Amino acid sequence: MVGANGIWCPESSFPVRHPVFSQTSVGHVVVVRGKIHDYLAMILDFTHQDGALKIDMKYYIQGMLDEFPFEVKSSQTTPWTEKLFKVQEDAKKLDEERRSIFHTFVMKAMFMCKRARPDIEPAISFLSSRVNDANEGDWKKLLRVMSFLKGTIDDVLTLEADDTTTLTWYIDVAFAVHGDMRSHTGAVFTMGKGAIIGSSTKQKVNSRSSTESELIGVDDKIAKVLWMKRFLEWQDFAVKLNIIYQDNTSTIKLEEKGKASSGKRTRHFDIKYFYVTDLIGRDEVKVEYCSTDEMLADYMTKPLGGGKFKLFRDRIMNLQGKHHRIGQQECVGQNINPSKVK
Repeated sequence: MVGANGIWCPESSFPVRHPVFSQTSVGHVVVVRGKIHDYLAMILDFTHQDGALKIDMKYYIQGMLDEFPFEVKSSQTTPWTEKLFKVQEDAKKLDEERRSIFHTFVMKAMFMCKRARPDIEPAISFLSSRVNDANEGDWKKLLRVMSFLKGTIDDVLTLEADDTTTLTWYIDVAFAVHGDMRSHTGAVFTMGKGAIIGSSTKQKVNSRSSTESELIGVDDKIAKVLWMKRFLEWQDFAVKLNIIYQDNTSTIKLEEKGKASSGKRTRHFDIKYFYVTDLIGRDEVKVEYCSTDEMLADYMTKPLGGGKFKLFRDRIMNLQGKHHRIGQQECVGQNINPSKVK
């Protein structure tokens, strides 16, 4: 892999075909070989015999906690409450000093959650929209995230690829959960265990139904779905299937049959949202049903709590043995009851 500061390569990837790896440096870029790499605040650990990659940012989190100018207690078991997406309009605005601190640490957390802590993505997605107009309610939400990070600092994202050569995407939408009645799209990408990509974004347009919002959600993420497939194919990775899992059967039918299948309630849908129909016809992607109880992307759409929070967080982070046994992440039609997760 090539980055801005160097070329790092796990020993397990040899023999290397590119002649650049036979050198110790290329201009100002240093070649580093081995199974443990310190790269952009991440410790990339390839030492595990099962081929897993651990992405450790514990030192980065500790640095955040040390730099934060207020006391942080590790008392929170979730990074949010059910009011995460609710703006407290009557709350007092932060003074400029604390607003600047708020902005800084939300951005630090965003850097981290995009690399090694996708479990806080929904919180950071919302808080990043509040950096210019933050109030006391937003400040409390940031403190809760910091408290959660302190209590879970030893939880490390572990990525594992199975032998199916299948790209698996979970895409889900929470309908009209924001104050302006816009919906929220969540996506999780995995190749076996652990979330390689986690995404949580507010939709840019309003929709009139959950079916429409789910269609918009797939359109929001389809460019990334295609890009990932192309990227891996250019690395000589033979992609067998590129699957998008959704939990709305009406949306799936529209995506498979196209605009022509629209009825009275769906004929107003913008035709651009049916781009996925063409991709299905060209075997670029396959859309399949996944029950809500197994829909990992549900974690990215709303502030979950209780057993479902624990279940989905453990799968997204691939925390072996944390709360339950982690199995291969795919929808197989057998529902897991989140209420049984302690």
